[in-house]
Amino acid sequence: MKNSTNYSRIAVAPMMDWTDRHCRYFMRLLSPGVRLYTEMVTTAALCHGDAATLLQFDPSEHPLALQLGGSDPATMARAAKMGADAGYDEININIGCPSDRVQSGAFGACLMAKPKLVGDCVAAARDAVDIPVTVKTRIGIDDHDSFEFLQDFVATVAASGCELFVVHARKAILSGLSPKDNRRIPPLNYDRVYEIKRAFPDLTIVLNGGITTIEQCRRQLEMLDGVMIGRKAYQQPWFLFELEQAMREKDTVRQVEREQIIEQMYPYIEQQLCAGVPLKRITRHLFGLFAGQAGARAWRRYLSEHAHQSGAGIEVLQRALEQLPRAA
Repeated sequence: MKNSTNYSRIAVAPMMDWTDRHCRYFMRLLSPGVRLYTEMVTTAALCHGDAATLLQFDPSEHPLALQLGGSDPATMARAAKMGADAGYDEININIGCPSDRVQSGAFGACLMAKPKLVGDCVAAARDAVDIPVTVKTRIGIDDHDSFEFLQDFVATVAASGCELFVVHARKAILSGLSPKDNRRIPPLNYDRVYEIKRAFPDLTIVLNGGITTIEQCRRQLEMLDGVMIGRKAYQQPWFLFELEQAMREKDTVRQVEREQIIEQMYPYIEQQLCAGVPLKRITRHLFGLFAGQAGARAWRRYLSEHAHQSGAGIEVLQRALEQLPRAA
């Protein structure tokens, strides 16, 4: 099915070095309905590198999108086919990352200046797969910071068959700002995203950028088709649980405690340890689970001090839980 009509209303943003498969497994426990995205994988790395490792995921992660970075239509098509064959539910093309490394590869946010090329990549990928091909973009780049510029970009790419756009409501400044600064210095412009939805009512428009509260999510969902949560979901992952509960009908609310989520991780962690994955690669994603709770600092400290040790296993998490007042 090439359309995106079944897109989850809530998604977690693709975040480099953060949303790996261990992180996504953890987030799925917190929120069964949220749509998850991989870190950006370059088409070159996928086509010429260790594809099996790059595409690895647990079946519980569905619905799951593979985000690709690239600018060559033929390579994009090949990488998209690999993702679809591996079982991903969506191929998402990154047209939003402003980093120097990405620009040097001629993809990411700089491609907003080449909408025809982006459209060619979308068309090539769509011809290769039977799952939705979507685009994650900014509202503009550098001096190209107008509704007309964004409208032209969306219209050109949509004409190639893209039916869903995730729009980060900040422009990207391609020189002089780090990726971190590009996430906070250019001002948010939600109104421009609303304008795009009004101009293209048949497209699925998902908002990304600056969403940190349940009330903000509710307000944006009144205007748009979906919201994508970024660092809030990683740094305070319990927010994902609270958000999904707030969106559920009252008779379907889950009664789960943070400690139970950790315990539900145990079988997965033991499986990964047996496969040779060091414990620290998994526990680094769990640091923020108790953010704002009594004992949160002790939890983080215990994990950081012990998870990296040789032979570290489930007992590290069990003892870390004992650092929390409620467990004591």
